[in-house]
Amino acid sequence: MVGPKAYIHLDRLIHNYHVIRDRIGGSPIMGVVKANGYGHGAIECSKALVQEGCEFLAVFTFDEAMKLREADIETNIMIFSRMQREFIADAVEYNITLNLSGTDDIKHLEEFAEQSGLCPKFHLKVDTGMNRLGVPFDEAAIVLKKISTKLLLHCEGIYSHYATADEGDLTYAEWQLEQFKLVLSLADEMGLRFKYCHFSNSGTVLNMPQTNFDIVRVGMLLYGAFPSDEVPTDLDIKPVMEFRGPIISLRRVTEGTKVSYGGVWESGKDTTIGVIQTGFADGFPRNWYKSGYVVYKGKPYPIAGRICMDQFMVNFGDDKAEIGDEVLLFGENDTDSLHMEEIAQQINSTPYVLSTGIHGRTERIYLT
Repeated sequence: MVGPKAYIHLDRLIHNYHVIRDRIGGSPIMGVVKANGYGHGAIECSKALVQEGCEFLAVFTFDEAMKLREADIETNIMIFSRMQREFIADAVEYNITLNLSGTDDIKHLEEFAEQSGLCPKFHLKVDTGMNRLGVPFDEAAIVLKKISTKLLLHCEGIYSHYATADEGDLTYAEWQLEQFKLVLSLADEMGLRFKYCHFSNSGTVLNMPQTNFDIVRVGMLLYGAFPSDEVPTDLDIKPVMEFRGPIISLRRVTEGTKVSYGGVWESGKDTTIGVIQTGFADGFPRNWYKSGYVVYKGKPYPIAGRICMDQFMVNFGDDKAEIGDEVLLFGENDTDSLHMEEIAQQINSTPYVLSTGIHGRTERIYLT
């Protein structure tokens, strides 16, 4: 197929998994594979992680969990989205762990248990300051009491989520941690014991490694990118995705030639313009054109003009390029390197947005 390709290096994913395990002292990892494995392919990445001993996977929706089960992935799977009544029976049948994040969720579980005599596994999420999902901190004692008297057998875990763990100032994250510890103390006083207690994520692996608890949730680091430009970058991770686009046309233009929509780019001299069959519909960030470049045969070449829906142009100058060759859009290989973090910083975005944005006509090719 002529078009953009995302080469997924599963050997690098495995490398990153072991590097992270070593950093956190061998603590178990919950591999986060939501949003199609952050754009890398949830099924293929999950199989690779499970084969290396990853004992827990996390997704966002029930449909994402079922796709893993349909692919014969049998390890523990947790759903981060708000519990839905209609998924409870299937969660029991397919051994999927739900997220209890509100008092209404307890009611749904109680009603199901009364009718069927069954209850799915779930983790209690406590909101310690993210103000998204989670039982509010001041309602935690009430919810813990209900769990201790009616649903203890099935409450496998308790967790929360940091809002600022990947930032330079950790004051708020440390406050959240203290809130979480208070909730854990309440649970302990009630005699509640959890198989899994988790709070840490990619940011804390780098910024707060002392807060691992029983299992560590890891997403972006597994895929070889740092979650922000405010964290230490001394971890030997490798980018798993290598995003490339093919050269499908070359033309020589004269000085003063305008290129692409709006004519905002103009050649300063006679030059060779290459057309790359990849556009913003495939996930290539449109505003990267202002200072952006691609890498080809070990050399950077600037983007010429606005990125189109299906294509964009590159200024190859007087260098020789070949139709059919691929340019590196981000990632790395034996000769070329351009990391998502650099692009994200330049366009005021994040690696999360870039990697999950790869879609459209992009073909994923898995390498081991």
